[in-house]
Amino acid sequence: MLIPRLPLRVAILCSHRAPGLVHVLGRDRNRGPLYEIVCCVSSEATFAEEVRVERRGIPTIPHPIHAFYGVAGRPLRDLEARRQYDERTVRKLAPYKPDLIVLSGYLYRLTEPVLDAFPDRIVNIHHSDLLARRPGGAPRYPGLRAVRDAIQAGERETRASAHIVNAELDAGPVLLRSWPFPVPEVARWAALRQASDVLRSVAFAQTEWMLRSAWGPMIARSIEIMACGEPAGPLELDEDGTTKAIAQLVEA
Repeated sequence: MLIPRLPLRVAILCSHRAPGLVHVLGRDRNRGPLYEIVCCVSSEATFAEEVRVERRGIPTIPHPIHAFYGVAGRPLRDLEARRQYDERTVRKLAPYKPDLIVLSGYLYRLTEPVLDAFPDRIVNIHHSDLLARRPGGAPRYPGLRAVRDAIQAGERETRASAHIVNAELDAGPVLLRSWPFPVPEVARWAALRQASDVLRSVAFAQTEWMLRSAWGPMIARSIEIMACGEPAGPLELDEDGTTKAIAQLVEA
């Protein structure tokens, strides 16, 4: 774990929105003594919470990824162009001297320039239980469609996770997972009838429920864990803000 000088300097990476960031800026009592948010870099020209973040004195830095790829004449899946984009991300972060990077609603996979600049110092908030693994250790529900995949697989609840980012998608060590969010019965009804439109609506609502309820507390607790250098294993965050130790993996 990271045990740096305090307060920890934290930079946020986001895309169209930064779920939980306004909660952290307005409600977390550890902001100040343990850490400070030094900047927020967005992969878009603007993001939903930008004005509220700036009103709290946090610099916001646009780094539009589609414009970058357009100028380069490359498709968005081109990883060599992504490395060049990420090199610029590191340069944009450099003046703020962050100790820790937190991804909140960041939609793109990071490559070596960012990973190498902040080894074991990047935390991502993801909308599935990353302690649930397939045989062999891969996450059961990685990626942007994790909630829809979990609901379609018949899961009766979903959770969010905070994990250390590495080169593998959503596979780094888990710091924290959220309390459970029950899947509504209508999802089972829709699955039996192959009502894909209803399933998409349920997945959207389930995702928004987690984003708006859990992201802020999870960002705050994850930063605290990184700042204090404990615990040795993953924790579960309850809705009342308390935490408890949990088992490492739950295999399919």
